[in-house]
Amino acid sequence: MCRINREEEIVKRDFNLEKRKYVLGGSVVLVVLIYLIRLFSLQIMSEDYKKNADSNAFLNKVQYPSRGVMYDRNGELLVYNQPAYDVTLVMKEIEYLDTLDLCKTLNITVDYFKRRIQEMKDRRSNPGYSPYTPQVFMTQLSAEECGVFQEKLFKFPGFYIQRRIIRQYTYNAAAHVLGDIAEVSKKDIADDDYYVRGDFIGKQGIERSYEKELRGEKGVEILLRDARGRIQGRYMDGALDKTPVAGKNLKLGIDIELQLLAERLLEGKIGSVVAIEPSTGEILCMASAPTFDPRLMVGRQRGKNHLDLARDSWKPLLNRSIMGQFPPGSTFKTTQGLTFLEEGIITPETSYPCYGGFVHSGLRVGCHGHPSPLPLVPAIATSCNGYFCWGLYHMIGARKKYGTVQNAMATWRDYMVSMGFGYPLGVDLPGEKRGMIPNDKYYDKNYRGSWNGLTIISIAIGQGEVTATPLQIANLGATIANRGYFITPHVVKEVEGSELESQYREKRYTKVRKEHYETVVQGMRAAVTGGTCRAANLPGLDVCGKTGTAQNRGKDHSAFMGFAPMNDPQIAVAVYVENGGWGATYGVPIGALIMEKYLKGSLSPESEMKAKDIQMRRIDYGIHER
Repeated sequence: MCRINREEEIVKRDFNLEKRKYVLGGSVVLVVLIYLIRLFSLQIMSEDYKKNADSNAFLNKVQYPSRGVMYDRNGELLVYNQPAYDVTLVMKEIEYLDTLDLCKTLNITVDYFKRRIQEMKDRRSNPGYSPYTPQVFMTQLSAEECGVFQEKLFKFPGFYIQRRIIRQYTYNAAAHVLGDIAEVSKKDIADDDYYVRGDFIGKQGIERSYEKELRGEKGVEILLRDARGRIQGRYMDGALDKTPVAGKNLKLGIDIELQLLAERLLEGKIGSVVAIEPSTGEILCMASAPTFDPRLMVGRQRGKNHLDLARDSWKPLLNRSIMGQFPPGSTFKTTQGLTFLEEGIITPETSYPCYGGFVHSGLRVGCHGHPSPLPLVPAIATSCNGYFCWGLYHMIGARKKYGTVQNAMATWRDYMVSMGFGYPLGVDLPGEKRGMIPNDKYYDKNYRGSWNGLTIISIAIGQGEVTATPLQIANLGATIANRGYFITPHVVKEVEGSELESQYREKRYTKVRKEHYETVVQGMRAAVTGGTCRAANLPGLDVCGKTGTAQNRGKDHSAFMGFAPMNDPQIAVAVYVENGGWGATYGVPIGALIMEKYLKGSLSPESEMKAKDIQMRRIDYGIHER
């Protein structure tokens, strides 16, 4: 019995040893597999080790492309390139450095030198850092500064000169439209692997919107190093070098002479002038005041200049043409007339009373003196508040037609949206605002569901909750000129070698039929021949216009919207001058001068005198002078 038990123990022990052998063998195989997989991942799947090895043997010197230039619609050069130079360094190649001599040569302080070196080595702010790859030390040296450094470059091993370009501007104009370029941020690098630290990118305006078209494609020159990292020449005689591809040139719809005039007329004022070619949607001028010299955004002083402008109480960096959201005032009455006609609320012959304004149930909206009652065309011509208030009151209260005030309001809003209000139009510039077109939900929330046409009556005359950008008001003029459609406004007319996006070529129709637009056009023409826009009555140009005097907590805003010629529209204009008073004070004369300049090519001597008078007039905004 004892013998049997011993034999069983021996068998059991041998079995356990056999199991242990397989476990140990399996563990060894598993460890080997893990190492093999890791080696495969590092050497085959990952580029990191290859890059580090390559950086020891090669120096990839980036060749920056020439950035695309910009022309106005008549071929005038607006933005071009000028050579500038960066100082780069390869940390591994620096064996000895006379820091004081380097700083003196580059006209920098020792503290600046130390700070830049620390910034480069900080992998949190510079995740692409490697001691074997070129790092940007200083940017945008002038040709003169580069020449001084070039003479002593042999004394600073590891330092190199990298040629690139900076922007230059032919005119001190259109800064908000053209935009600027600046060094990439960490977010820019994370969003697009085209960029590395030290690269430049469009920051505002067209430079930003068309960055990919303008920037081109980088090239590279591959240089061979020896064991000590010294450059031995071009690798394979340049067979693997890549030539940079220049960026595409842009032709803008801007007429620079018109732009210069618009900016001149806005001197000493806060406001905007926007002009559009109705048949194409091309923006002929876009002036925002106050403005600034685009050349301030060039060179190593860009950061300081940008900060100064950002702190300026006049807010010159704000492009009011697309970012300013203002009550459109009486320019908005044209949208109301169109809506009431299409919805059958009125006919062209429908007359409403206006004895000093709109009066109903104790509510009064004032108006200036004019004949009463009157139908739609003279109501537009005289800018009658009462007429359009009555129209909105009857539309919102049309229970048989809409059922509820909410349905009537939703219908009204749909018309406004179809005319380009309430949402960004989609202009090819960054930062466009949407303005405000209220809907039934907005009023239900604010008035707890208890409201009617009288509650919201001020929106009929472009006041109350309604706001719009000057671009949207100019687009309204273009839509009326086209009798019912518009093409999304855009600054760029042509991109070299490619076609514009379809949204800048397709017609966008409103909800109103052409026949009703003809009625409103008659009213706008009557406003020029004998109404509130008489100052815009230019002989032979058949101008159509509509004034706007937008109420404000302070002095009223002066606005104008119009187009010309009446039956062959070539330009639509919106003018908005903050605290400018009546529409006829600034809006109408500025709009008339813009149309005359564009359609006739120059101003008459009499008009030039008017332009100088407007230019010299300043509005007191209570803001300290810049």
